[in-house]
Amino acid sequence: MKHFTSIHDVANLKELLAEAFLIKDNPFQHENLGKHRTMGLLFFNSSLRTRLSTQKAAQNLGMNTMVLNINEDSWKIETEFGVVMNGDKAEHIKEAAAVIGRYCDIIGVRSFPALKDRNADYSESVINQFIQYAGVPVVSMESATRHPLQSFADIITIEQYKKTERPRVLLAWAPHCRALPQSVPNSFAEWAVAAGYEVVITHPEGYELDPVFTRGATIEYDREKAYGNADFVYAKNWSSYCNYGKILCEDLAWTCNAKNMALTSHAKFMHCLPVRRNLVVSDEVIDSENSLVIEEAANRVVSAQTVLWKILQSI
Repeated sequence: MKHFTSIHDVANLKELLAEAFLIKDNPFQHENLGKHRTMGLLFFNSSLRTRLSTQKAAQNLGMNTMVLNINEDSWKIETEFGVVMNGDKAEHIKEAAAVIGRYCDIIGVRSFPALKDRNADYSESVINQFIQYAGVPVVSMESATRHPLQSFADIITIEQYKKTERPRVLLAWAPHCRALPQSVPNSFAEWAVAAGYEVVITHPEGYELDPVFTRGATIEYDREKAYGNADFVYAKNWSSYCNYGKILCEDLAWTCNAKNMALTSHAKFMHCLPVRRNLVVSDEVIDSENSLVIEEAANRVVSAQTVLWKILQSI
């Protein structure tokens, strides 16, 4: 594995999952693999689970880690070309990526979309320029369109708790007070389909995701029908892709609550966190015995460590 930005960087998902469970059972079995190696974790956006889990994963492999909040701990970075840099951005991404690549053996990058220009966001300018100019492996810690470390952890969690070979997995849109990216639902849909699950996506009309990411999934606008017989429910908000970045619906009937979950096959509840309680999901659901959110978050260390283990073997 050279870089890790999506499911498309995974040669064999079943083999990667098997390796993940070996690492989960014995997280220190490769504790010297990363000795004298350094991972740089670069955050253009806030983070809790991604920052801590990726740092812990690298340290479990014996790596040194350096964490940098871009635009706060460093010079502000210009990502466009051909501009006169006479504003508040003192450093260009071309030099910054190259320099960081000299200091680090692996670079993790987290950069959210602006949700104003769909073409600009979906071009993945930031992470692609790090891949182009850093000269070392790059791991996506969430980009404008995907969150692969989260999605890998989600699949690890489903594999851990599934009772049938091909569970019915529902990705359910839920309301939110802010416009959020499509990165988590895009990525989850891709990974869940690749894992061979029966994937159903439900949302109000106008919230269709880019079909590139939902190919192989069933889109069901009838919320009650979608929840029916689900084995796992992944509740998540995202802003509109068609009316890019817009909030089109605030209907609280879409909140993942006990009434909706009662339609399922005693489904497990999932969410990437952080989550707005009683907006995205009711207290009674997230606090129930069927909630997997904490185990899901714990598996973020496993997903990151498995990916770093694969990359370290190739450098």
